[in-house]
Amino acid sequence: MIYQSYQTAMDGLQPFKAMARMTGKMLRQDWLGMGLPEMEGSGPKSYIAAAMEMVSEFGTTHKRPPFNIESVMVGNDLANIREEAMFSTPFGTLLHFVKDIPHKQPKVLVVAPMSGHFATLLRGTVKVLLQDHDVYISDWHNARDIPVSDGVFGFDEYTDHIIRFLEILGPGTHIMAVCQPTVAVLAAVSLMAQMNSKSQPRSMVLMAGPIDTRVNPTKVNEMANSKPMAWFEKNLISTVPAGLPGAGRRVYPGFVQLTAFMSMNLDRHRTAFRNQFENLAKGDTEQAAAHRAFYEEYFAVMDLPADFYLQTVKRVFQDYELPLGKMTWHMRPVDPGAIRRTALFTVEGELDDICAIGQTMAALDICRNLSPAKKRHHLQTGVGHYGVFNGKRWANEIYPQVREFIQSNA
Repeated sequence: MIYQSYQTAMDGLQPFKAMARMTGKMLRQDWLGMGLPEMEGSGPKSYIAAAMEMVSEFGTTHKRPPFNIESVMVGNDLANIREEAMFSTPFGTLLHFVKDIPHKQPKVLVVAPMSGHFATLLRGTVKVLLQDHDVYISDWHNARDIPVSDGVFGFDEYTDHIIRFLEILGPGTHIMAVCQPTVAVLAAVSLMAQMNSKSQPRSMVLMAGPIDTRVNPTKVNEMANSKPMAWFEKNLISTVPAGLPGAGRRVYPGFVQLTAFMSMNLDRHRTAFRNQFENLAKGDTEQAAAHRAFYEEYFAVMDLPADFYLQTVKRVFQDYELPLGKMTWHMRPVDPGAIRRTALFTVEGELDDICAIGQTMAALDICRNLSPAKKRHHLQTGVGHYGVFNGKRWANEIYPQVREFIQSNA
């Protein structure tokens, strides 16, 4: 019922948003060609125009934004980038960022979170990696666009996709997981080691992920343990309404998760939108564009399959299956102790309030039979969760270590 109400409200807003967009543009026009001051950010029309523009941009979207990575510097040369889908299932695509360069670079599979936002949230991560690597990414699909006839998708199926992607890329691949998928990636690599797969990755980089959430629990972890599973299913799971391709599919709606994320930092978002109004009113187009770019991505939400979401809460955040040695995959035990060939690098952020210090580093102990020479950890000072894989600290301080680690295990 909540999803139907939400969709009806969003559909009803579309005419008002279109009208506000048109009104804002009209008020910005200098109809008399006189450059009137109030048209330049100092009069009431500018404030009304700013308000109209903010109304027109209000609300979520459900389509994946473009990566918009057109080129990247490789050494001293500018290399053009094109996206190529290597393999697809109803639930995800193995996407390749192809560079036309004469020499080979290490293959890196980036596993993006399936956590309410699209893989494009890692645009900055990918763009930096592309300088020195042949990059692929797990481009997860929006569950509300997947017909019920395509079947269920739970934690095991998520792990299936990671194994399949690595098998397609073949020997010599490196893998990087950001946040939520670190658990499934560690499970996948463990299973491939147990099966003695030729496609076991050369190295595995786990960044800011919930490997063992018993360590320094955050508010997110406490929330996951504060309610029984029946509460999550009753209050957070909805059915995709009629009229959409995934009608009838049970999902954890992206707009619900977005609301939860925003409530954690409500004052910060209020300040950001207040500043945006002022930027629009005074004609500060550069600052307004930066705000708009961030929130266009932030408000582009994807629904998660209900089975995947509920199983993740249960298996990762409540039962701690992986660190306790109780995780299974299609009824088969998962043993990280089998990993002996894949080097492991864990990365954490000092100020991370989602995956606290120690939660990701726990993987080093879980991989108990991996040589110490193949293990490394980095704690980045001065960054929160997103700063681990985006921004200046990622590009200038974390990435050089990731690059060296991959090169030393190529």
